[in-house]
Amino acid sequence: MQVAALILPVFAVIVTGWAAGYVGYVSRDLADGLIHFAYNIAMPALLVVTIAQEPARSLLAWRFLAAFGGGSLICFVFVFAFARALSGRGLAGPAMQGWAASMTNTGFVALPVLQATYGPRAVLPAAIATVFVAVVMFPAAVILQELDAGDSLGSGVAPAKLARRVILNPMVLSTLIGVAWSALGFPMPGPIGAYLRILADALTSCALFAIGLGLSIQGLRANFGRAATLTVVKLVIMPLIVFGLAVALRLEPLYLIAAVVCAAVPTAKTVYILAGEYHCEEPLVAATVSMTTLWSIGTLIVWIYALAGFGAPGAPG
Repeated sequence: MQVAALILPVFAVIVTGWAAGYVGYVSRDLADGLIHFAYNIAMPALLVVTIAQEPARSLLAWRFLAAFGGGSLICFVFVFAFARALSGRGLAGPAMQGWAASMTNTGFVALPVLQATYGPRAVLPAAIATVFVAVVMFPAAVILQELDAGDSLGSGVAPAKLARRVILNPMVLSTLIGVAWSALGFPMPGPIGAYLRILADALTSCALFAIGLGLSIQGLRANFGRAATLTVVKLVIMPLIVFGLAVALRLEPLYLIAAVVCAAVPTAKTVYILAGEYHCEEPLVAATVSMTTLWSIGTLIVWIYALAGFGAPGAPG
């Protein structure tokens, strides 16, 4: 019930966006504006406030990072290579499919699920997973999209110009600011933190509503097969890989459970924001986010009870 209570409202906002666009109450053309605001304002604010307030020393849980991060990247590489082999060209499309199958919604689903199920001690590994997604996966996603854009412009594109475009990208720049702030160890002044949180709080509603607004029944049908495949990879295969790595690395029970739960939550809605900003695989990513969100209600419950035997405090009996 706790899992359903956390995930059903998320899915309801997506459905609300779809219904508003379907009946014409809100123009579907507004989806681009919502995505632009989320990508350039709300998401950078969230990245800065999340990363900057996490002590740098707490982010060095190497075995946890190897299990969760390694599983995430293995899934990305597998899906990317498979999609690239099928398409035969380009980086952007296969990369976006890879991110849809591996970039996880740790901050808005995994963290509250772990806190509600296992207590405050489970918040730290969830925060570490959130920062890994922000510091490693988001910038990598931007770099691959920019590399593909550079390739499409021809071999005359200067590496310095490409690097400048990547570094000045709002997601990458805000990540660098957050990492620098965390490394310096400065406390964030209250008014600045409050200001950033106001902007960051707009991300969830904007992103989820935009996903629904841009979702069509025709697009869902056209992408159902691929979205279902990516959903299985995200909710079943990725947690299995992370579980295997966590066992091999001998993580303590709570961190093992946290790594698997973080891997088993839906695809991050920010993948859709990225897809919308670069106009790459938007219908497929929207379908995958919606499908993983709905199906995870059942799969997350299965994972939580399957992991209960590892004996973490607060585990369901």
